[in-house]
Amino acid sequence: MRTLFTIALLGLLPHVAFAQDADNQPEEKHRVGLIDMAHVFKNYKKFTAMTEALQKQIAESDQSAQKMLLDIQGLQQQLTSGVVKEGTPDFVQLESKMLKAQTDLETFRRTTQRDFLRKEAEIYKTVYVEVESFVKQYAGYYDYDLILRFNRERVLDAENPRDIMNGLNRQVVFFRQQNDITEPILNYINERWDKQQAIQPASATQPAN
Repeated sequence: MRTLFTIALLGLLPHVAFAQDADNQPEEKHRVGLIDMAHVFKNYKKFTAMTEALQKQIAESDQSAQKMLLDIQGLQQQLTSGVVKEGTPDFVQLESKMLKAQTDLETFRRTTQRDFLRKEAEIYKTVYVEVESFVKQYAGYYDYDLILRFNRERVLDAENPRDIMNGLNRQVVFFRQQNDITEPILNYINERWDKQQAIQPASATQPAN
């Protein structure tokens, strides 16, 4: 006759066996990679070319705005010189012309600033999506389960107080060098860009319209 202790023991046996089987199963390992996106953006030749093209457009816009400002200053000098008598039709016409020029300049500045901000955002978006796609391909080829962004700069090398505090707040405290895929990705996209430029020197350097 089975005692209550025996019955209880028999009831535990399946659970014990299941636990043993779980312990005997090989542990599934996950491979995690890291990439310094800030370093990639800073050293990606395509990103540099696109931002330089945008800066050139901004410089040309500044020259146009400067010319408009000089025209306004010329109109102001005419109004204050006394050559045109205040209250006359010519003075009123000149004053209206100056006010319109001032409005045109302000509109031009607002419009171009908004346009350049949009173009800059498009550059970042274009490059990020492109790098993201290469990271995905790289991760698939080398069996990475997860790729995280991180900062490669060491706290030990930081001198600026803000950089030190940012370093202390980094999520990645330790990593193995082989898990840093920043350079392989950067080298690949730069080589790819160089080949594209050899075929089409002017391709992809202009910011999106």
